[in-house]
Amino acid sequence: MKRTKFTETQIVGILKEYEAGKRTEDICREQKISRATFYTWRKKYGGMDNQQLKRLKELEDENRRLKRMFADLSLDHQLLKEVLEKKF
Repeated sequence: MKRTKFTETQIVGILKEYEAGKRTEDICREQKISRATFYTWRKKYGGMDNQQLKRLKELEDENRRLKRMFADLSLDHQLLKEVLEKKF
């Protein structure tokens, strides 16, 4: 997946310009982004401020870590189950 050249903070700043009344076409031309990219950003980050963005990133990191922990524990559980079945 291609990474964006904009940080989340910059994206929120661009969306703030839109909320302040600037036209979508002008923003897209200035930032050299497509309208589809703009609307994707608006869908994901619309209405957020920097505090909420920071909290979102923390939650995404925590979710990623918990999913990895669950996968490890699930694998351990499956291996132990197989070992017990072979003994009996």
